[in-house]
Amino acid sequence: MVDWLTILSLILFGIALLVIEIIVVPGTTVVGVAGFALMLIGVILSFRYFGGTVGWTTASVTAVSTAIILYFCFKSDVWSRFASKATIDSRVNEGEMSDLSVGTEGVAISALRPIGKAELKGRVYEVRTLGNYLESGRGIRVIEILSHQITVEQIN
Repeated sequence: MVDWLTILSLILFGIALLVIEIIVVPGTTVVGVAGFALMLIGVILSFRYFGGTVGWTTASVTAVSTAIILYFCFKSDVWSRFASKATIDSRVNEGEMSDLSVGTEGVAISALRPIGKAELKGRVYEVRTLGNYLESGRGIRVIEILSHQITVEQIN
């Protein structure tokens, strides 16, 4: 009795880990590999304790039941309860750049490596340099505004 309980618990826990891998933590593969390993150990123990016929039956039942459970998990769209349905429809600096123009001066409030934050005309914007590094606190000047991207250079 203890042998069947061990085998059954290993297989069921392995299937549960596979389902968790696919639905809750996709992409990690550690949980899925652990689940597959537990199922494999359960099948190997059934061969060891009960022989070839029971072992092959256990392997077949495990494979079919795993396939059915995974099929119904995908079909019932279980993971949609965990997924975020919100969409991001805003952009960086959207609608805020109307008062800026080329030549506007300001101060870098974070290090620009080459992207960072700067204060221009009393507002904070995400800006970029032409590839060089600028420390925070440096004076900057807008040299280009293109498609919601503000390019700046250091004021000498």
